[in-house]
Amino acid sequence: MTKIEPPPRICDYEGSNYRTEFWENKGRDYEDRVERMALRRLLPKKGERLLEIGAGFGRLTDEYHAYEQVVLLDYSLSQLQYAREHWGSSERYIYVAADAYKLPFKPGVFDGATMIRVIHHMASVRTVLAQVRRVLSPEAIFILEHANKRNLKALMRYSSKKQSWNPNDLEPVEFVELNFDFHPEYIRQELQAAGFSVERRLPVSFFRLNSIKKVVHSSVLAGMDGLVQVTGALYAPSVFVKAAAGEHGVSNLKAASILACPDCGGDLERNSDHMICHRDHRRWAIRGGIYDFKAPIEDE
Repeated sequence: MTKIEPPPRICDYEGSNYRTEFWENKGRDYEDRVERMALRRLLPKKGERLLEIGAGFGRLTDEYHAYEQVVLLDYSLSQLQYAREHWGSSERYIYVAADAYKLPFKPGVFDGATMIRVIHHMASVRTVLAQVRRVLSPEAIFILEHANKRNLKALMRYSSKKQSWNPNDLEPVEFVELNFDFHPEYIRQELQAAGFSVERRLPVSFFRLNSIKKVVHSSVLAGMDGLVQVTGALYAPSVFVKAAAGEHGVSNLKAASILACPDCGGDLERNSDHMICHRDHRRWAIRGGIYDFKAPIEDE
């Protein structure tokens, strides 16, 4: 009898104050600056359609101006509602609430994807990376940020016996529920297994210490960080990875519709305020301009 594995656990920011309690006026201007700097160094000069996985409230969406269309995907409907209020309802932006383990898109409909401050919440890295590769066209660019297990603080704490887990072990460490740190080599291996090749890695946020941020202006710290990034010294708390999809797969960049049923992959047709799957007849709501694929509409 085949054992059915339970679905991966999901970190849900629905209804949270992530924007106001973590980012806005919370002393994280430095982190925002250096992450944007890394993105600008790694993003292609132009592209057709980009998938922003874990877009949240749209903090970084303005960095994707080189792409003709941007799809903002997040599990939290409330975060996307704010993003839509901010970025508007033009055809350039599509808002999708969905599980990243079951991306509701046809194969090969994106030539770019980003996942920033997201994979550290993923209990199954291999599953989510396989999904990302499936929806990317051949040779598409994927930019992934991950929390670095081998950061300098962790190395020092381990050497002084103030920390039990070894930052040099390849396996991820879950230091808080659904918060993982990853070894850079582990991420490289998982990307390779999913069909990606790593082109470049940038360590980011070397000076992420409140004691430093209180006395040195964020612009100065960001400038210093930018200089250290290019050394490739992988001891920072965060690492940005630029990976290229392989040549296999299909390109559906010109597809009339990019959406597909997240459960069976079937084609979807719009019917008033919902989408219906041609194959399994499941219905998925459209709520305030946001495609909601978190759960199908229950039959009345």
